Amino acid sequence: MSEDLAEFFLEHFSVHASECAYKQKHGYRMVAFTYGDVLRLAQSFAEELDRRGIAKGERVVLWGENSAEWVAAFFGCTLRGVVVVPMDEGASADFGARVFQQVQAKLLVSSRQHASDARQLSPGITFDAIRSLPESRHKTLPKIGREDTLQIVFTSGTTAEPRGVVISHGNVLANIAPLEREMQGYLKYERLVHPVRFLNLLPLSHVFGQFLGMYLPPLLGGTVIFQQELKPSEVMHTIKRERVSVLVSVPRVLQSLKQKLERDLEDRKQIESFRQRFAAAKEKHFLHRWWIFRRIRRQFGWKFWAFISGGAALDSDTEEFWGRLGYAVIQGYGLTETTSLVSVNHPFRLGKGSIGKVLPGREVKLAPDGEILVRGSGVAAGYWDASGAYPVSNAEGWYRTGDIGALDDAGNLYFKGRKKEVIVTPGGTNVYPEDLEAALRRQPEVKDCVVIGVERGGNAEPCAVVILRNHAEVDAVVQRANDSLAEYQRMRLWMEWPQQDFPRTSTQKPKRNLIAQTVNEVLFQKSAPDQKPSGSVAASPLGDLIARISGRAAPALRPDANLDADLGLSSLDRVELMSALEDRYQVDLSETRFSAVRTVGDLERMLRGEAAPAAGYHYPSWTLRWPITWIRLLAHYLLLRPAVFLLGWPRIVGHENLRGIAGPLLVISNHVADVDPGFILTALPGRFRHRLAIGAGGEALEALRTPAPDRGFLARIYDRLQWLSGVSLLNLFPLPREAGFRRSFAYAGEAVDRGYSVLVFPEGRLTTTGEMNPFRSGIGLLAENLGIPVLPMRIDGLYEIKQAGKKFAAPHKITVRIGKPMSFELGTTPEQITSRLAEAVRGL
Repeated sequence: MSEDLAEFFLEHFSVHASECAYKQKHGYRMVAFTYGDVLRLAQSFAEELDRRGIAKGERVVLWGENSAEWVAAFFGCTLRGVVVVPMDEGASADFGARVFQQVQAKLLVSSRQHASDARQLSPGITFDAIRSLPESRHKTLPKIGREDTLQIVFTSGTTAEPRGVVISHGNVLANIAPLEREMQGYLKYERLVHPVRFLNLLPLSHVFGQFLGMYLPPLLGGTVIFQQELKPSEVMHTIKRERVSVLVSVPRVLQSLKQKLERDLEDRKQIESFRQRFAAAKEKHFLHRWWIFRRIRRQFGWKFWAFISGGAALDSDTEEFWGRLGYAVIQGYGLTETTSLVSVNHPFRLGKGSIGKVLPGREVKLAPDGEILVRGSGVAAGYWDASGAYPVSNAEGWYRTGDIGALDDAGNLYFKGRKKEVIVTPGGTNVYPEDLEAALRRQPEVKDCVVIGVERGGNAEPCAVVILRNHAEVDAVVQRANDSLAEYQRMRLWMEWPQQDFPRTSTQKPKRNLIAQTVNEVLFQKSAPDQKPSGSVAASPLGDLIARISGRAAPALRPDANLDADLGLSSLDRVELMSALEDRYQVDLSETRFSAVRTVGDLERMLRGEAAPAAGYHYPSWTLRWPITWIRLLAHYLLLRPAVFLLGWPRIVGHENLRGIAGPLLVISNHVADVDPGFILTALPGRFRHRLAIGAGGEALEALRTPAPDRGFLARIYDRLQWLSGVSLLNLFPLPREAGFRRSFAYAGEAVDRGYSVLVFPEGRLTTTGEMNPFRSGIGLLAENLGIPVLPMRIDGLYEIKQAGKKFAAPHKITVRIGKPMSFELGTTPEQITSRLAEAVRGL
């Protein structure tokens, strides 16, 4: 067993040096890092700390989203004995500054966004810059012991005085050891499915996220995939595309995925059939259940088999739903003060409804009032605040968790709720909010809910705060939930939450204190139950997003406030807002419908699901794989290329600009006629021509794939054949002109990851005058997020042939010009990129 985390890191990352450790989105691309890459980055960063004179025991703040560079910085600090202070990615700049000053940090390592937010904190370095540090010369490392401090994790909210939890190397190793021992017996089976891939949606600034993102995967040589987007469709897409084995997330993501599947079944009018099969599958063997629900499992991919849920208790209905479908749902229990894990469910021996059995090396007992007490080597070394350090546990070593629990005869631990949230009724009985919330969630109209205690005459009464789907009646919903509860549990107070989601922490827990404050204002300060709190646009989650994206204070969030005129959102701001809304509210929004949103009221109605269904676009992945790639190659040389030379043998200028360029490239050109892709393919060298994906009009392409019902039978067959030949022989993918291009851009990123170049016509429509149309702003966004060179091209002479009504042109009457590949510095805005690309094509 390792004596410190630095030794653990060096041992396990060296053993798996050639294997993929991390994959993460960078713009629209997926970037991979091997364990050896991370090891080298960590060693380079450790020497950077030495060059800066940062010694063992001094503090460094890490502030940014999950990434391989974050992991490298963490372990780089570990190698030097430097104490890490991980900052929550969503923390305010003010809170970050207070923590930085309190720990007397020597360095801030942050994302570019947080570096901008915290300009007053210095010195600093960005995570991007870690990749450019000099190679390590393997200097002597300081001696580190199990009692040395590894990190200080701050858990207080932004309004309180920051308080950190001091975690030692020994605390973390004490939690790794029992997991490592338990896994030894299963490693021979792991070889059959190697590598195990984890999609980790938990922040690395929290210890549970660290365990599943940094400590557990190296024991298996597993791959961790980081993703910022939490919307259900994107999570499902990543699971299938990356052949993920295990999803690591908070309960809310599991609930959102469940709701998406149910919505999709309702849209297809299959929900009743599903419920019948779901009920019939209750006692079936899990392999039988796999077969029964094979269509759902196909959406996630056949390698996916488990959820690991942490950060909060998972409701029993969601746990039962996924278990019935044949997936393992593994829950763990722990707190920052216990270095995360106290108990965990065994993946193959699940105790339904429980939070697992207590891990070796720690003791658990229940106080007379049911509070969970923990003792052992995993309990943190102490607290850290402005007054200094002080112990976490009492004189006997017991840490009072503040959670109420229960233990069964088999040793399974059950979470009943937070002690401070238990509601003591006038009758003197204890009511646990989780039990009431479970009854509410069983009502199909309830999207989400929280039950809080409202003080009444020295005691408390449970109050249901619900977010409903569409126009359900909250009174009827609560009454039905009450029918399933005991008399003393029933909720006699309730209100519908006025926004589309609750305020939440970074781990997606509802902020109960803010919810309780609003409930008291609405119910007991003579406000109507459906009255929305007044205030500026930034006073709500929706307002926070709009204010952040627009970059300036916004006017009052009135329903008639116009997104463009009043709130100042550009077309690119709208793209960012839609992505942020999907992550914030855990929903899938239609880009087509979103383009029609004009006011805040329109947006709120869309979030409540009052708009019409969206038009979908299809992106078949089989077009990028064998045997279609071979068929396309034959079709090009036997059909397309001879046809282009017959139509008008083109003169090609600028081949020398591609010497030494390997690709992939983003190819752009003016748009003259539907035959433009043929001329571009003919002009490009074979290494690009043979691996080129072409963006085509999404609306027209989708109309061929899904013909209108009024088209005749033979016409529909003809349309489908046209679509099939276009996507297979020309490698076309839909690029909608009006809306819906975000998914198209993501598909372009996937194609580039597979080694394909991408051809896009930035004008979005054919020229009608011979002069180029203005470039659409999305091309700048695409170029920025793909991060590959852009190749400008131009077709001349074809417009004149078309205007003359000719079908064929004399040789060299049509010219295809190839410009020099262009790259853009970090920080160049999409608007600037669009302008420079238009100038480049116009100047050819």
